[in-house]
Amino acid sequence: MTVDHAPPILAVPPAETGPPAETTAPRASATVPPVLEPVVPAARRDGRIRSVPRWLRRTAGPLTLLVLWQVLSATGVLSPDTLASPGTVARAGADLIADGTLPSAMGISLRRVVVGLLVGGVAGITVALLSGLSRLGEDLIDATVQMLRTVPWVGLIPLFIIWLGIGEAPKVALIALGVAFHLYLNVYAGIRGVDAQLVEAGQALGLNRWGLIRHVVLPGALPGAMTGLRYSLATAWLALVFGESINADDGIGFLMNQAREFFRTDVIVVCLVVYAFLGLIADAAVRTLERLLLQWRPTFTGQ
Repeated sequence: MTVDHAPPILAVPPAETGPPAETTAPRASATVPPVLEPVVPAARRDGRIRSVPRWLRRTAGPLTLLVLWQVLSATGVLSPDTLASPGTVARAGADLIADGTLPSAMGISLRRVVVGLLVGGVAGITVALLSGLSRLGEDLIDATVQMLRTVPWVGLIPLFIIWLGIGEAPKVALIALGVAFHLYLNVYAGIRGVDAQLVEAGQALGLNRWGLIRHVVLPGALPGAMTGLRYSLATAWLALVFGESINADDGIGFLMNQAREFFRTDVIVVCLVVYAFLGLIADAAVRTLERLLLQWRPTFTGQ
């Protein structure tokens, strides 16, 4: 009997294929973060906002107000006696333009504002220069101006009528008074707020007094003067409303008085819209002037 002997089984050592798996694989975190929604980066959101035209962003507010006004009028929440609807106001404005009433009133009101702005601007800037550039001028002028500016200038209308009559003079004087005080305060503050180091640098360069005023003080006071001009324009329109509402036989204020007597809210709103647009145009003109005259000044335009 033959017995088959199987060959001995040899132990083969495992091949060296690298370090153990646990040493090469990254360790799992002890805490698994929750699943979060993708967050849009702030820069991308800003880019989306800026991709919208700026004129559309600026008109979004007025258009929303106009739509809300129309909805309230159409649903009866605003009765015609309380406030006319936008369509009624538009028709009233078209009628006033067609018969020439509104353009004539706008021209008269604009002339009053321009004359009052010139008179008040020259007076306010002149007094501010005398007071700001001279210590003696400050002692003689500033206290008096600070006292007078606290008097409500609208309350001077009866005196202006007594002194100047009922023509154009009291209306122009009222506008000029409001303009002069704003320009005086801002120009005076601008002159006295010029950096002393700039003055010292000008003196070190050999500038005399007139040279310092021309090349250092006046350019340094220009931003304040522009701010005063913007405030002055707003005050000029406000003074015009008071002047034309109290005693006038023409102009936008005269149209408003007539409309009030006949309960024409549509005409009143047309006049208010004209006041608003004229003020907006005047402010845009001052902004343009600022960009031209103050190109040297760095400005922050927002992010």
